[in-house]
Amino acid sequence: MCGITGIFKIKDNLFTERALLEKMTLTLEHRGPDVYGYYTASNCGLGHRRLSILDLSSAAHQPFTSANGRFVITYNGEIYNFKELANELRADGFQLKSNSETEVLVECYSKYGTAILPRLRGMFAFAVYDTQERSLTLVRDRMGVKPLYYTSHGNSYLFASEQKALFSADIPIVLATESIKEYFFNRFATGTNTLFANIKKVLPGHFIKISAQGYSSETRWWNLGEEIAKSSQINDPVAWFTETFDESVALRMVSDVPVGLMLSGGLDSTAVAASLFQQHFKNINTFNVAFAEAEHDESQLARKVSNQFGFKHHELEINGSDFYGNLLQSIYLQDEPLTHLSEPHLLALAGLAKSNVKVLLSGEGADELFGGYVRYKPLAYPNLIHAARVSCALEFFRSSKRWDKLYRYSQISSNDARVIYNGSNLYPNDLKKQYNLASEPENAYRYQILAEAKQLYPNNLQRQALYFDQHTYLASLLDRNDRCTMGASIECREPFLDHKLIIGAGKLADRWLFTGKKGKYVQKQSLMKRLPKEVTDFRKVGLSAPYAKYLTQIDILRNDVEELRKSPIFELPYFKNIDKNRLVNEFFKNPNQYTAVITPLLVFHLWYKIYNAKFGSIITDAPIEFI
Repeated sequence: MCGITGIFKIKDNLFTERALLEKMTLTLEHRGPDVYGYYTASNCGLGHRRLSILDLSSAAHQPFTSANGRFVITYNGEIYNFKELANELRADGFQLKSNSETEVLVECYSKYGTAILPRLRGMFAFAVYDTQERSLTLVRDRMGVKPLYYTSHGNSYLFASEQKALFSADIPIVLATESIKEYFFNRFATGTNTLFANIKKVLPGHFIKISAQGYSSETRWWNLGEEIAKSSQINDPVAWFTETFDESVALRMVSDVPVGLMLSGGLDSTAVAASLFQQHFKNINTFNVAFAEAEHDESQLARKVSNQFGFKHHELEINGSDFYGNLLQSIYLQDEPLTHLSEPHLLALAGLAKSNVKVLLSGEGADELFGGYVRYKPLAYPNLIHAARVSCALEFFRSSKRWDKLYRYSQISSNDARVIYNGSNLYPNDLKKQYNLASEPENAYRYQILAEAKQLYPNNLQRQALYFDQHTYLASLLDRNDRCTMGASIECREPFLDHKLIIGAGKLADRWLFTGKKGKYVQKQSLMKRLPKEVTDFRKVGLSAPYAKYLTQIDILRNDVEELRKSPIFELPYFKNIDKNRLVNEFFKNPNQYTAVITPLLVFHLWYKIYNAKFGSIITDAPIEFI
């Protein structure tokens, strides 16, 4: 696992920006503290920071040049089937010089070009420079587990694993109003959009090729909808899930360094633990964040499962000062404000694991694959949502946070919008009422994905929401996971996100997903004989946190909420109609009701303060023109 950077010159044969490339790469030291390397020639410079996981020798250092000298790669990720591909190369008479998947990847690319991509089983983001064509190709894995950002500036393209590396190269910070809208209405910017008008993401399952003359083309090399449509029916879903999941877990144990597990005590991470035990993996360390509040705590189950399987368990409980420091650090690491609100805990968990392992397995992705969110349930009965609006309007129901959220959700009138906003904490009417924001974002990418979902699952809002989340909400969670774990120099691997599982889940009948209170029926049936009943029947918690308590009882955070009254973010055009004083007053009167309202503003305020101090002036919607 690594950090990658690069500068690609357009219509210029002389690369003169080595110092700038080194500065960008140094910014990503946390992603690869072990080794750094550079390649510069002609019109291109590539940088690399290495976190050594496979083949710890110098033979695997990057950037890596193919044996024929034509291709140079800087690569971040893991190719879990690299040994199979290596054997194919050897069968063709190729002599590999290392035990690294990087060498296998670049030689496969040299032989097959981008046609090799569908055969790769893993997570990856990489850049390949073709010294013959003098072109650059940027590639991202199917689900976007590994990040990759790029920008054009002057006569150059610059790319990096994180936006901060681009800003360290003096790329101006230009906020995009459309992305700010997405942040408030949808919690994060999606598609190629970032918070920044001049920074784009390479889309998951896509590659971009840039010629020496500056012409660029984007290709979608993996389309989940097409893969689901052409795949065969699954005759025995439980057997299929068990076999495919175990295979995925085993592949993600390939490592030359110790591997551990983020074990929450919930169904997903305990599924990974059970698979490890079933396959006789030994010396597993498990890691958990405990909460003093029972409604947020799963630590007792995590401890029970770890002990039952003979694993070595570690846990921590975060106090106020530790939480605040992790909050600020996680905001910096994310580069964009995020309101999943579990980032400080993930960062602390990765820090706890660092002294024992270099790799952590995670249960991320199961909810979006197998229907694990309660918010999917209203979509099964769209005609009853209006009835819920009437009944939930009664004060008796509104006193419950869940029923209050259903009432607010029921005010959305169209089925398309119900899918688009299903993963939001605040809905359009809430934002109009609380922030005086009536102009919704364009959400072009979200509607593109929704159109694909409707074609694949016509008249099935629940399945549309799953497909939609797999391309949007899950992508944001994966960004969060990557930044928080790599921020502590830990690699995170997600067994649920093997493409065989993803495609197969898309083919299952609804009953194998949504049956029961918590959904994920096929997963639960597979685990009945592997896990204690109190785990399979336990209420869903996830890595939630008591933010109402944090914001009112941790003095420094309470002061930050008060500081919102004077925050410079309200000088930005999009914020001008927000009555900040009213919102702060309402929050302190009723923290439980107003936490969801105040946290997006608070996180944005803290992000703005941190980024302004680190990188200087922040501009809003300056004219931007990509090459």
